[in-house]
Amino acid sequence: MASEDAADEVAVEFFPLFRSYKSGRVERLLGTSVVPPGLDPDTSVLSKDVPLHPDSPLPSARLYLPQTLDDDDEVSETKPKLLPVLVYFHGGGFVIESAESPTYHSYLNALASRARILVVSVEYRRAPEHPLPAAYDDSWAALRWVAARADPWLAERGDLARVFLAGDSAGGNIAHNVAMRVAAEDLGGDEGARIEGLILAHPWFWGKEPIGEETRDPVRREWTERLWKTVCPGTEGIDDPRINPMAEGEAGLERLGKLPCETVMVAVAEKDMLSERGRAYCEGLKKSGWGGRVELLDIEGEDHVFHLLNPNCDKAKDMMDRVVALFSSS
Repeated sequence: MASEDAADEVAVEFFPLFRSYKSGRVERLLGTSVVPPGLDPDTSVLSKDVPLHPDSPLPSARLYLPQTLDDDDEVSETKPKLLPVLVYFHGGGFVIESAESPTYHSYLNALASRARILVVSVEYRRAPEHPLPAAYDDSWAALRWVAARADPWLAERGDLARVFLAGDSAGGNIAHNVAMRVAAEDLGGDEGARIEGLILAHPWFWGKEPIGEETRDPVRREWTERLWKTVCPGTEGIDDPRINPMAEGEAGLERLGKLPCETVMVAVAEKDMLSERGRAYCEGLKKSGWGGRVELLDIEGEDHVFHLLNPNCDKAKDMMDRVVALFSSS
């Protein structure tokens, strides 16, 4: 009994996200609700869950396909119009939330319907059980799976010449790092698979030295740095280029200039502690020699991922409009 009690002692308490026990058990304190896929009655978007490997539950993906199409969306009865493909990475500090979350399920149903796109929402392994680079590797595997048209929806309806990567918070961090891997490695898959755009909503970037109006509060900075070291125990520190794309040297501006896409949209929120990093990322892209288009959505009076927490507010609707417009203007 004594050994059982000892095994159930808390090893790491990371409020309000999770606590882990000496036994190895992890208790997530947020982002644990899930909803099943299916036909969404409000948007007429059909979703399904697909494992990427038959012998492993993760990584997997939840796919979203609009079912009600306008007449001009159909090329013919036998050859429907191909849809841009959005590969989405959920947020949650690499430790909470999932592709099955009601928050993301609702958001991506709405986005798939409004933008007329096929969405692939990636379910990746989470820390602390699976520290980084597990989430990066799973997300890369998911993108290669998309490029290979490994699902009938992708094969029949996906326009692999128009792939977009997107994510919020930690998912925005993943989207950036996956894009960097595309620049460094062969994506594989069918010829013509290409990344057209990158959409980062309140991306989790950080660094040792404060920039701009970023908080100097040592407690708040230490919390963020401790979380990074928890999810990525092999990190070089808080200036690791995976968390600080603006780090000096080869991993900095020169590396940003190799982004393999035409358009980057970055959304920041005034009250979000991460907002200065998003602005700096945009400025870094402009200075890097990258030849694409940078679009910054700088939203006043709102905080981190407000568009997911309060999707019906006016500013969240405006943000949705801007994201939707990207798919038609790119």
